[in-house]
Amino acid sequence: MNIYPAIDLLNGQCVRLYKGSYDHVTVYESDPLKMAQLFAQQGAKNLHIVDLDGAKAGQAVNLEIILAIKKNTDLIIQTGGGIRTYEQAKNILNKNIDRIIVGSVAVSNPSEIKNWIREFGPEKIVLALDVRNEKLAVHGWEADSEKSLWELLDEYQDSGLKHVLCTDINLDGTLSGPNVNLYKSCVNNYPDILFQASGGMSNLNDLSALAKIPVSGIIIGKALYENKFTLSEALRVS
Repeated sequence: MNIYPAIDLLNGQCVRLYKGSYDHVTVYESDPLKMAQLFAQQGAKNLHIVDLDGAKAGQAVNLEIILAIKKNTDLIIQTGGGIRTYEQAKNILNKNIDRIIVGSVAVSNPSEIKNWIREFGPEKIVLALDVRNEKLAVHGWEADSEKSLWELLDEYQDSGLKHVLCTDINLDGTLSGPNVNLYKSCVNNYPDILFQASGGMSNLNDLSALAKIPVSGIIIGKALYENKFTLSEALRVS
């Protein structure tokens, strides 16, 4: 199981949102590269970066910061936020980013993302499927789709899809624990997909519960920034 410390970028700073709301922002670090290097020093191998400005704008806004992190660390980086066209995806992957995360377009246009999976390879694409009250949220979590998580995953069964990041938005940034039952259903229903869990991590017991399912990865943000446990402790659980 992989641990992904998270950096969410807004106005060039490391922030966390509460339940996905841009109206509830906490700034934790003004220098994202410094934060990434600290995670690397603490033993991280992977890093999860979301361009929140990009998610709202529909195109990458903080790409130069992300590329600086890639250049100045040895971290395996997956990043998303506003990647909605083939040209955007190709541009980012051509700049040595390890994986791109696609959300809104994965929900609205599965046939397009299936083409990306075929062209770039399943290892390069992570579907970010964000759930709010059983429906998928899109466009920076500001709108809800009519599709359910299960309906969309069924659409991708013939695509070779490998990586899915699933977030329960109602738990994101709350430190109230993850939706363990959601991830059990994901893993049981789609055993060929590697699921990453996100939202609500609050203590090491949460990580242990997810490791038993098992999920392939856990995204950890606010719990690290609020010192609920250390990255070194989280890596030992994994």
